[in-house]
Amino acid sequence: MSSTPRYDSALMWFRRDLRAYDNAALYHALRASRRVWCVFVFDTAILTPLLQRGLQADRRVEFIHAALQDLDDQLRALGRSFGTDGVGLIVLHAAASEAIPQLAAQLGVQAVYANHDDDPDALARDARVLGALAHQGVAMHTFKDHVIFERREILTGNGRPFTVFTPYKNAWLRALTPFHLKAYPVERYGAALAPRPAHLAGALPSLGDLGFAPTNLRQLPMRTGTRGARAMWEDFQARLERYHLARDYPGIKGPSYLSAHLRFGTLSIREVAASAYALHARGQAGASAWLNELIWRDFYHQILANFPHVVEHAFKPEYDRIVWERGRHAEALLAAWCTGQTGYPLVDAAMRQLNHTGYMHNRLRMVVASFLTKDLGLDWRRGERYFADHLLDFDLAANNGGWQWAASSGCDAQPYFRIFNPVAQSRKFDPHGKFIRRYVPELAALDDQAIHAPWEASAQALAAAGVTLGRTYPLPIVDHAQARQRTLQRYAVVKAAR
Repeated sequence: MSSTPRYDSALMWFRRDLRAYDNAALYHALRASRRVWCVFVFDTAILTPLLQRGLQADRRVEFIHAALQDLDDQLRALGRSFGTDGVGLIVLHAAASEAIPQLAAQLGVQAVYANHDDDPDALARDARVLGALAHQGVAMHTFKDHVIFERREILTGNGRPFTVFTPYKNAWLRALTPFHLKAYPVERYGAALAPRPAHLAGALPSLGDLGFAPTNLRQLPMRTGTRGARAMWEDFQARLERYHLARDYPGIKGPSYLSAHLRFGTLSIREVAASAYALHARGQAGASAWLNELIWRDFYHQILANFPHVVEHAFKPEYDRIVWERGRHAEALLAAWCTGQTGYPLVDAAMRQLNHTGYMHNRLRMVVASFLTKDLGLDWRRGERYFADHLLDFDLAANNGGWQWAASSGCDAQPYFRIFNPVAQSRKFDPHGKFIRRYVPELAALDDQAIHAPWEASAQALAAAGVTLGRTYPLPIVDHAQARQRTLQRYAVVKAAR
């Protein structure tokens, strides 16, 4: 790129990339323009449906709000490092598809820069923005930033997107070069950051201004903004070596807990992948296991980009033939699952963790998804929607991929006859009931054997622990063995369709 600016002025539109370092679009905007303003839009097209569903206390909105405060600080500091005062983030509360073209016209910019977002609604929004900007004679440039490889960058020998993970992973590792992990040196080009016009330099709107209420986010271990992301990343690096040994056990500190930061871009995917890959190349098993998770993340994003029908339908069309449970009883089963009242302690503990924190351990996401679809016989889309409303790290590609994997309807999914036994999973991955005791305290006094299946405990053991099944803790809402047989019958339509 020429050292002479291509544009007199440009607008950097932040979306799921809330950081001022190693940011592809911000780097290109600063290099190509004499002046750059930065904007984030609290998009009413996203927020209004949340409010309509009664989600006024939404941890994601609060997480974003805190991240924007941090991002504004980063931009101010970068501007001051080049002697420019008054730099900061313009924050709007409007329909982004209208607000961005309007702001571009108001500022008189020649280009808008943003990073890719392949969610179908985001692509539709960007198409509207692109059209409106083109009508104004304003260019729009977008870049890969959220993943290492995207869209159709990794293809089979036949030039088609991969639909099986292991061959994709092997191709991903073969394609990887140091360039793909190299950071964008945003800091070199901060001189192009322009002071905000006075009428756009107002304070960040409060949660109340947006129609939302504070949550318990600040009382949780989740730290916010890039500063919080950095602290959590440093903490995980000290544990990364044992990740492969600890990751499946919800009662211990095994996961990275970085998913929300990667989702909203407060942490660079290139930074963490570069670190994981370097340790993987040296044979560190923990790093290899975590790198594998990062590759799964890319895999699900390219599935969404290349097969957008997965948003509403099964990846494998024959799985749309399945007849799921419906009616009043099905609604009661769903309510019990949502509130952690199924009578299966590990399932209930996982759902209560989600409801209380907005987070769920990855092993437990598989357990509760299998339970909903294959023990309760409920449509995977119902569980997917509940997660979409409650997960702090909700990401459409990963959430959809995970649910379709559990329901056996997705690409490279578990076979339909593989049905997690919730008690066996509990005994294997929470052997001493530590996680269950934290989130299902009414069972805390049961011993390590009884806590996984309290209905199997003796009357004396239940009485001694203060547990009355059906009153202080529910009886199982389904019998797992019987549910397994019903599931095999339910999925028979898939076998018949082949």
